[in-house]
Amino acid sequence: MDFHVSDLLTIGLLVLLEGLLSADNALVMAVMILALPRMDQHRALRYGLVGAFGFRTLATMLAAYLIRIAWVKLVGGFYLMYLSYHHFAAGGTADERGKPKPAHAWLGLSALWATIVKVELVNLAFSVDSILVAVAMSPKFWVILSGGLLGIVAMRMVVGQLLAIVRRYPSLVDAAFIIIAWIGFKLLIEYLHVLGVLHFEINKWISFGLIGVIFSAAYIYARRKGPVEDAEHSEDADAEALLRE
Repeated sequence: MDFHVSDLLTIGLLVLLEGLLSADNALVMAVMILALPRMDQHRALRYGLVGAFGFRTLATMLAAYLIRIAWVKLVGGFYLMYLSYHHFAAGGTADERGKPKPAHAWLGLSALWATIVKVELVNLAFSVDSILVAVAMSPKFWVILSGGLLGIVAMRMVVGQLLAIVRRYPSLVDAAFIIIAWIGFKLLIEYLHVLGVLHFEINKWISFGLIGVIFSAAYIYARRKGPVEDAEHSEDADAEALLRE
């Protein structure tokens, strides 16, 4: 194996980029998994991580062909916008919308496995850019794979913390779905740019900044409103348990 010290720096940069560029992916995963019972949330995160490892390995080997499946962004964009529409179309007060809706069986799969499959499909839409960026940074398979897999572990930790925060402050759910609608719209713009229909892209740092502003403002509001009763002491333990698994 051809090894240079600079490869370690490249892996570190890939992990950092994965963490930054996957913040929106982590938020979508957290909201989708939140619909499951508490113990199934832990299992969904664990199985989702295994699936993400498998897909990232396969996607890295097939990186040269990823540009041909840009339609994944189209499907992912519409699906995320549908999730947001379905959330707000259900009506009710903000407090009522903040209560997780139970996950349902889908295509003959149990609610747990249906959620895991949906999470992996959304991960696919988000992974295209990450793989292409990694390939541009290094031609070495082991460097790309190491950076990507370590980045997935970092994202898994972020998802666990987001779950704990959203459970403690349910009023964040509305903000999360606003962000999800924005992410879906951004994926559609990116798809149209690939087709040549649009000649501009939404800068990733602007998008990330907007997500940060929306979530931060909602979090400040939620903190002033206060956490849900009986969750103040239990959620920190839940977050720690999620990170240990």
